[in-house]
Amino acid sequence: MWEFLQLLRCRYFAALQIDTQSGILHAEEKDYKTAYSYFFEAFEQFSALDDPKAVSVLKYMLLCKVMLNEAGDVPAIISSKAGLKYVGQDVDAMRAVAKAYQDRSLKEFQAVLDNYKQQLVGDAIVHTHLTALYGTLLEQNLVRLIEPFSRVEIAHIASLIQLPVETVEQKLSQMILDKKFAGTLDQGAGCLEVFEDTPKQQVYDDTLSIMDTLGSVVDTLFARSQHVVAAV
Repeated sequence: MWEFLQLLRCRYFAALQIDTQSGILHAEEKDYKTAYSYFFEAFEQFSALDDPKAVSVLKYMLLCKVMLNEAGDVPAIISSKAGLKYVGQDVDAMRAVAKAYQDRSLKEFQAVLDNYKQQLVGDAIVHTHLTALYGTLLEQNLVRLIEPFSRVEIAHIASLIQLPVETVEQKLSQMILDKKFAGTLDQGAGCLEVFEDTPKQQVYDDTLSIMDTLGSVVDTLFARSQHVVAAV
């Protein structure tokens, strides 16, 4: 009987591990909603068993909420009966991440990573997603800062965002390549030139329409010419 109970226990824990790994895999694919569901199932069971893995899974749940742009839900989850059971450095770290994200503050975000290095940077899963999140925050801040300008010194943008000029220049270059905005870098002058967005898609659609019309006209003229030739 004892061996049978042990076997059941092993299978039960295996199922919980599968839920956790499924959540991790879905998070890697940026399907954070499904990932959250898996983590939630695993968390409830680990918590019921007083298993220490519950706190890590809770951290992943909170991470998913932030990545889903639902950081406002994080305090409520932490303050719930299940969440209060695991208040500590790991949970505090995710609370701080959620606040920095809501504030859209790069400086605050970086301070959180520095203050909770073991809980965030030391956790490979969390660190991977927070690195992507930092990149998103940086892009959002840069787009907001360059919006009023048609030409601006990169050093000025760097001073506003409080980051090294090289970091800002590299990010702007990548954003231009990724077509996040239309512009070019004048590295000789240390400036960014921002172009007005053009309705490219409408121009493309209009061009296709014209080509289709011309094609129909050519086909019609060709058919008529064939009739004329046949009549002669």
